[in-house]
Amino acid sequence: MAKVIKAEAHLVDIEVETVRTDASQAFLKQETLFVEVTTDDGLTGTGYSYTIGTGGRAVLAMLREHLLPSLIGHDSREVEGAWRTMYDSTRATMVGAITALGLAAVDLALWDLRCLRAGEPLWRVAGGYRSATPVYDTERGWLQLDEGELVAGALEARDQGFSGVKIKVGKPSAGEDAARIRAVREAVGPGMDIMVDANQAFTAAEAVRRAALLEPYDVGWFEEPLPADDVAGHERLAASTTVPVAVGESMYSLGHFREYLQRGAAGIVQPDVSRIGGITPWLKVAHLAEAFGVEVCPHFLMEIHVSLTAAVPNARYVEYIPQLRAVTNRQVHIADGLAHAPSEPGLGIAWNRDAIDDRRVA
Repeated sequence: MAKVIKAEAHLVDIEVETVRTDASQAFLKQETLFVEVTTDDGLTGTGYSYTIGTGGRAVLAMLREHLLPSLIGHDSREVEGAWRTMYDSTRATMVGAITALGLAAVDLALWDLRCLRAGEPLWRVAGGYRSATPVYDTERGWLQLDEGELVAGALEARDQGFSGVKIKVGKPSAGEDAARIRAVREAVGPGMDIMVDANQAFTAAEAVRRAALLEPYDVGWFEEPLPADDVAGHERLAASTTVPVAVGESMYSLGHFREYLQRGAAGIVQPDVSRIGGITPWLKVAHLAEAFGVEVCPHFLMEIHVSLTAAVPNARYVEYIPQLRAVTNRQVHIADGLAHAPSEPGLGIAWNRDAIDDRRVA
């Protein structure tokens, strides 16, 4: 048997590893939700989710009061059924961030159990396309860095084998944003991808104007140029520029991705496994995008996305932002510009349980 007999959740505060600011916010801490699901055959799966500094206690309450009680007695092998049961039990708060983040932590725990039981790594159980994915660097491109620091960081990333870098935009002056991107392009040359990310900072009209300024520098994509709920604005932007429009980190449902893809408003999709509600819906987004001929470049969470991008054929990149080193015993293996998916059974994240316990929020 594989019935769930115990399901627990707790909240952990993880300090940020460096100063990170963009056009919308500062990343001050990571509130991390951990879920452990134990079955009557003696296995325990671990899942996690996160927020950037706010809402963690609300997600914890959703888990403890609603999602986890509905899981007890469920056959843990029936992952799709468990996801749907939890979704249906919280329909009044779906689609919404708090519920989706809670669902994700449980779903990851169930996938961990599925992989442990199969004796296979996540990347293979979830699809098994390839064992490694190209990786690009965001950690050297934050908005608070000056032009010289951006150039030095991009050169360092190139020398370390990264295939691309992402630069945050959203300075008050469009000319300053363009000058920063121009300086990086001139430094790294034509062989390296440069992506830009506005973190939903612009109106549609301003995004169209700034995209035109960025086109001469062969930008790989223009990420979150507008608020995520402005599908029409993204559609207008995509029709006006040769720069692919990238969206997804602030989208919480499969239907939202479908609308963007049907309207030609996204050239790259960036589902975040926590915000979309777990591995189960993440894979659906990836396969939906494949049907539209669109690549997947997921947001953040490289420790889990390294396996999910290896599972599907249309993943282009893993994003490098190290944020779990304080609570793990092993880092993502990166070599020759590729992030390699873990090969051991389960999700493949080597949690440091003592470090996690030290950071628990009472």
